[in-house]
Amino acid sequence: MGASKTHIFSPTHNELAQIAKVMAHPARVAILEYISKQDACICNDLVDVIGLAQPTISQHLNEIKKIGLLKGTFEGKNLCYCINQERWEELQEAFNTFFSNINRNCC
Repeated sequence: MGASKTHIFSPTHNELAQIAKVMAHPARVAILEYISKQDACICNDLVDVIGLAQPTISQHLNEIKKIGLLKGTFEGKNLCYCINQERWEELQEAFNTFFSNINRNCC
């Protein structure tokens, strides 16, 4: 579907679709899973843990940042990431609402 047709859908539909698109890549899921289990912000260890090249990891991090799931701070030369807990909870609630609104009497 072309981007020009997104205007016919609600803001909620468009937001959920954008989030789902970002989350549709297994590397991004792995990155989020790893970061979410850390006690502190992480910097360079993603390359070793995920097994992808630094530029590829950076591209995935940028896509995740676009939907607001990551916060970053500079520590020396390194950009360190952690989960944006508030946004994480917003997205969790949005998907919970979406998945819970089904007709359970169908078929």
